[in-house]
Amino acid sequence: MDSEFTKDIAELLHLPRQKTLSFYIVFLTAVLPVWSVVPISWAFVAYSLLSASLWTYAWYGRALFAWALCEVFFSVYLYSLARLISGSSPHGPASLIELQSAFKRSLQAGLAFLPEDGSDEEGGVRPGSPTEDIIALDFDDPRAVDFRNYMRTWYGKVPWSSIRKHEVYAWLSWSIYNAPFPSLESLPEDEQEILRSAMSMLEKRAGIAIPDGSNPDSSPLLLTLDPINVAWRPFVWYAFIAVGNSVLRQYLKVKWRASIGPHPIVFVHGLGLGLIQYNIFLTQLMEAIPDRPVLVPLHPHASQEIFHPRFLNPMNRHESADCLAGLLRELDWVEQHRADNGEKLDDEPKDGQRPTGVTMVSHSNGSFTHAWLLKAHPEMIYRSCFVDPVTFCSWEGDLCYNFIYRRCATGLELLMKYFVGMELGVANFLQRHFDWSANSLWFQDIPNACDPSKTKFFLGGKDDVVDAERVKRYLTSHGIRKGLWFDPHGRHGEALLSGGKGHKEILRWLREAS
Repeated sequence: MDSEFTKDIAELLHLPRQKTLSFYIVFLTAVLPVWSVVPISWAFVAYSLLSASLWTYAWYGRALFAWALCEVFFSVYLYSLARLISGSSPHGPASLIELQSAFKRSLQAGLAFLPEDGSDEEGGVRPGSPTEDIIALDFDDPRAVDFRNYMRTWYGKVPWSSIRKHEVYAWLSWSIYNAPFPSLESLPEDEQEILRSAMSMLEKRAGIAIPDGSNPDSSPLLLTLDPINVAWRPFVWYAFIAVGNSVLRQYLKVKWRASIGPHPIVFVHGLGLGLIQYNIFLTQLMEAIPDRPVLVPLHPHASQEIFHPRFLNPMNRHESADCLAGLLRELDWVEQHRADNGEKLDDEPKDGQRPTGVTMVSHSNGSFTHAWLLKAHPEMIYRSCFVDPVTFCSWEGDLCYNFIYRRCATGLELLMKYFVGMELGVANFLQRHFDWSANSLWFQDIPNACDPSKTKFFLGGKDDVVDAERVKRYLTSHGIRKGLWFDPHGRHGEALLSGGKGHKEILRWLREAS
């Protein structure tokens, strides 16, 4: 069998980090029982056929055999899908101008000396990092030290002194061209010039020239080029998710009211189990705010809906933003802000008309879709609520490292990696369709970012997916204070849990719509 499957348990049990008791509890009670369904099914079917004992089974034995046979056929299908996505990314590089701009902005982030005690003063003049020139910093400059420290994440957090120029060029080639790096001399002249320019800016930002040569021990994380990491899932797992989400879809439709309240709510879910995972939150949301309809775009790749035709073909940035924008216009929740010739129309509501625009709430991976719509159609979003956003500071590498490459040491990390990160659709999205420049949202891209009544951010200090402290620092340095709800002990997703302080604050903020 392919290494994507045969090595998954060995990957989870790899021991460079000391495992906690919770790790082994989760492994024995959750991961192993789910993973073992497939090999046990193969063994049972093989035994039943080779020993000819199938014909001696009672009805329940034959029913068990039928289920096991179904698991065998499904595992072959799953294996073929894994092989299908194990090649290179189906997408080429994005717009070179856009990538160069995003790369420059990522280097400029943190250059400006901005106080971290933000003021939430809407309209106040406050400098931003994009106005800063990329100059050669001193080695001991705190900004250079900080940059070198977080850049190590893209190299598996090895010591900075072990990183060599060849590996940096390989990382730049991936981030700009989504392509492997053989050698600088083998590339066309124009690509060589672009990579040299990027290297020069990176060395200025780091405050030191990167040594020549190569060090295989400091190989970079090349998310869409590295081998994909997928673990078994039995047919019964996907069947349960499909049936559960279908039932919940009908249940939530019954609760839904076609009210015409101010600013309907759009909730964009994160990676996991879809409606099964968010059902309680959505039910309480509809009960707490009954005067506004709620739209929940369902993403099959993010909810393990393997039977959906677009399970392995997720929408990209432009397709997703245009599709959601068209749906909002069809629902008459937003106005047509651009004429056929592309000119911006007057977006102020006429006298007697209700204001248009939606309140968009996103969780975790859903913040990518949130960012895409903000970039393409900012006038459609009247208010924004980011819960555990992964779109900020994603250029620093914590998201990719923590979710894909980090070895598991705790039960929570194991749950997150096996049941989410190593699932076929999620792995395909993150490791073959990840677009770092499109997924990165900058403070300057958010309308009314410093107005706490229009924009709210929820972060947990114990988040295992992103470095919440760094995201907090990024936001507060740009003037966010009242608009930031930070729980120093909160974990990823905890703000959505019923009864918690974060959950109550989300519902309170949503009720404030004017």
